[in-house]
Amino acid sequence: MSSALHRVREPFPDAPSALARARAIMRDFADRSGLPWAQLGEVTTREQYEHAVRTFSTGRVGGERDLPGLDAYLGELAFRGVALDRMEPHPVFVADIELRPDLADLWPLPEGLSFFLNSTPPFGTADSEPEDDSAEEDVSRMASLIGPLVLDVRWDCAWRGLSESKDCGVLLCMNSVWVPQHVEPFPGEFGVWISLGPRVAGSPEAEGWLRDCGLVLDEPQDGW
Repeated sequence: MSSALHRVREPFPDAPSALARARAIMRDFADRSGLPWAQLGEVTTREQYEHAVRTFSTGRVGGERDLPGLDAYLGELAFRGVALDRMEPHPVFVADIELRPDLADLWPLPEGLSFFLNSTPPFGTADSEPEDDSAEEDVSRMASLIGPLVLDVRWDCAWRGLSESKDCGVLLCMNSVWVPQHVEPFPGEFGVWISLGPRVAGSPEAEGWLRDCGLVLDEPQDGW
């Protein structure tokens, strides 16, 4: 059984305002909250790529070693004097590359070559793992630099007045929305969801808490 996610029925014009609301909800209704866990989506559109090369200093590319067009792409980077740190040994091709505005014309990348910013501050470092938590100050920077990138951030919370906190929390989606059990990209959409864990969701205790909290919420969706 999954948790129940309720979207906060409020409009947010941008990522910082949605982040501020998520933090205010935790401050007002949670006895305690954990560190944020941020998940950045892959760069998949021209708009995202152009934002990346004009905003950040490094990015990571990866794909099969025999990918068609990979050698030509790497040759073009070398011709332009782009710094590249290739990771060896590795079962697939992975490299951290210098990002500069003049690389915007290299989109689209060779088919099958993935482009990520997960190892780029403030989203992470070269040593980051997907399960690593983030610092609150880094999440603030993420929101200010997000542009068209897709990011979701989750905090575990103990809601004041509920007897069980497992899988309770807050979800912040930037350029994305929560659909049953996962996040999907949705450019320009920013939202906040609250989660009630499966041990309390749908119970009289939870229904009373939802009624008394005063938040205007959508109907529940299947959560995590």
